[in-house]
Amino acid sequence: MSYSMPELIRTKRDGGELTADELRWMIAEYTADRIPDYQLSAFLMAVMFRGMSGNELAAWTDAMLHSGDVLDLSATDMPKVDKHSTGGVGDKISIPLAPLVVACGVAVPMMSGRGLGHTGGTLDKLETIPGFRTRLDPDEFARQLDAIGLVLGGQSETLVPADRRIYALRDASGTVPSIPLISSSIMSKKLAEDLDGLVLDVKIGSGAFMKDIASGTELARTMVGIGASHDTPVVGLLTDMDQPLGREVGNANEMVESIATLRGEGPADVTELTMRLGEEMLILAGVATDATDARVRLEAAVSSGAGLDVFARVIEAQGGDPRVLDDRSLLPVAANRHVVVADRAGFVERCDALSVGRAAVRLGAGRQAKEDDIDPAVGITVHAKVGDTVESGTPLATVRYNTDDQLASCLGVLETAWDLTDEPQEPQPLILGEVR
Repeated sequence: MSYSMPELIRTKRDGGELTADELRWMIAEYTADRIPDYQLSAFLMAVMFRGMSGNELAAWTDAMLHSGDVLDLSATDMPKVDKHSTGGVGDKISIPLAPLVVACGVAVPMMSGRGLGHTGGTLDKLETIPGFRTRLDPDEFARQLDAIGLVLGGQSETLVPADRRIYALRDASGTVPSIPLISSSIMSKKLAEDLDGLVLDVKIGSGAFMKDIASGTELARTMVGIGASHDTPVVGLLTDMDQPLGREVGNANEMVESIATLRGEGPADVTELTMRLGEEMLILAGVATDATDARVRLEAAVSSGAGLDVFARVIEAQGGDPRVLDDRSLLPVAANRHVVVADRAGFVERCDALSVGRAAVRLGAGRQAKEDDIDPAVGITVHAKVGDTVESGTPLATVRYNTDDQLASCLGVLETAWDLTDEPQEPQPLILGEVR
């Protein structure tokens, strides 16, 4: 069956509903280069303004899911559960979380992404480990999951190719902020992993794409619904991203903080979010009866070193040097440091995640375009967060940089991140809500 792309664009533009066959045809034709970018861009813009019905979204996601390879992970006996974050500043949770969950008896086939804009990427952090490979073909991915229970890699060329192409087109056509398009992009990749369950970390606040609880809840509910239509249980946690997560923002320095968390020495917020997401993963997998049971298992994986051992095996399997777990000097280190200090005494009322994230990008820790190179050694350590007390001259942040141009570029943005007040402040809760 063949359809007219202009007619499909007009139907969606005018608020009509497309059939599953029409949407499957569109994805197949675009993936095969028989629909030009300008026509699909017009359709995506129509979706941006008109949205998609539940039936449309299910068909669109399914068509993207089957636009290329779907992983065959049936050889793995353990239940398979993954986690996805919508992205934030200082969000390194996947790195300590996945090994701990695997140590508790759940396989995690984790496909992660790179940083873009002010948000960091798990793959960039992992690649600060000397020799660590994040590109694995589907067969190697499956073998490693069966052997270790964990893979920390990126999307292959043949896995959900429609999503890779459509995401780039959304970025270029101004159609990124669309809940149907965001949710279908995330879920098509995750469903290709043949999961038994998925836990979502939906970031909300200044440093997140979703700025308020209402939009975050809508996104989470949409992805839970897509999961249900594919018989995959999905749970979403809504979490705070008004200020950076943890104390480190960058790549090598976030890896150091991730390893510290695996050792039980991480910041309180990173540790708590790791545990909360891990609880949900263990319950979905059926290896824990409730949150209390799951927490006990996760804490045991920390105290026994079992989570750290899993991470060491993954590092070695993917070509990296596991000595980084004991010797942080093997990770890239920037040559210079600069300390940003408070200009008055008071209580921290605001530590703006977006400003810190943008400063990190200007420093070279992130990308403004997908093809940009990053400097893995640079980063920002945040010393003062909401509720902290500071005196005049108290360090607010330490910047690690290699060139004077990097420092000059980031300081103007970084120095605007803090507001101080004379009244004591309480940070808002880390967990803002749940969607099931």
